[in-house]
Amino acid sequence: MGLSKLSGMTKNLVIVESPAKAKTIENYLGKEYVVRSSYGHVRDLPKDNEAIDIQNGFKPTYEIPKDKKDVIKQLKKEAENSELVYLASDDDREGEAISWHLKEALDLSDQKVRRIVFREITKNAILNALESPRGINLDLVKAQQARRVLDRLVGFELSPVLWKKIKTGLSAGRVQSVAVKLVVEREREIEKFEIESFYRISAYFLIEGNVVLKADLQKRLKNEDDAREFLKSTIGSSFTIEKLEKKPSKKSPAPPFTTSTLQQEASRKLGFSVTQTMTIAQKLYEAGKISYMRTDSVNLSLEAISGAKNEILNEFGEEYLRTRQFKTKSESAQEAHEAIRPTNFSVRDAGADRNAKK
Repeated sequence: MGLSKLSGMTKNLVIVESPAKAKTIENYLGKEYVVRSSYGHVRDLPKDNEAIDIQNGFKPTYEIPKDKKDVIKQLKKEAENSELVYLASDDDREGEAISWHLKEALDLSDQKVRRIVFREITKNAILNALESPRGINLDLVKAQQARRVLDRLVGFELSPVLWKKIKTGLSAGRVQSVAVKLVVEREREIEKFEIESFYRISAYFLIEGNVVLKADLQKRLKNEDDAREFLKSTIGSSFTIEKLEKKPSKKSPAPPFTTSTLQQEASRKLGFSVTQTMTIAQKLYEAGKISYMRTDSVNLSLEAISGAKNEILNEFGEEYLRTRQFKTKSESAQEAHEAIRPTNFSVRDAGADRNAKK
């Protein structure tokens, strides 16, 4: 049966995470598609000690939270009236888990469901994703489950200790608990460190009447007497430059942004917190302005390099153009992913938000 002959059926349902993203994507797709949002995760562990069966391989039990029951009810209704359901959550561990939870909560068959991913919200990226759907990556889902289970187990064990010893309401997790341990160990090392004084000696030479040359003594002197003795020994001495080398300096551009380098630069140059940076980047991504903002790769697609090249040529000319391809050093980085970049290099307007423009 052809799509056009399906009476009363929405031809295709696309489910994304956020309503802002849904609105942008729906503008790119025709009447054959309806785009809806899951508003993030749709299932989670119940808030009790029975959520994880430790005796049977740490098997988790999931439930649909009260605030998501209406969302699931509506999505289920739309899914039943659709021929195909495209799960289009983010292309990362959390996104993969959201797709899997949607499939389970909506009781979708393998025949009816398609998993699609894209790293930028542009018409080309969306259409390409629809042309190359895949199945749900269960390895990524299991990775997310392991993270969630660890969060719960560590939190349930350590948080009561914090409430008793420090303050009620504090939480401990798999990341900050280890981070605190590292900070404490470092602080103890600092406390044990024995301070040793030493003296450095620098000399300033006047060359050819107006050039000042600074030279540092290459060794440290242990006490003030040794330093003064050395200075006395140099009185009346003649000094010569043994070797003078002139080398051209070269400065390379910084690699394209990953999540961590974007956060660092936004903090250093704009004074943004990590949370503020990621909130602004999320909005820019959902508006189709930048590629996906969670990445550890510095790779750029050929399309992105071509876009940057054309913009530099038009704006500054051939002499300022040098095409280069950065490579990700981290072995764990996902090479298929791209660095954070503008989706369209010719677009200079980031919208009305002042911080988004920055």
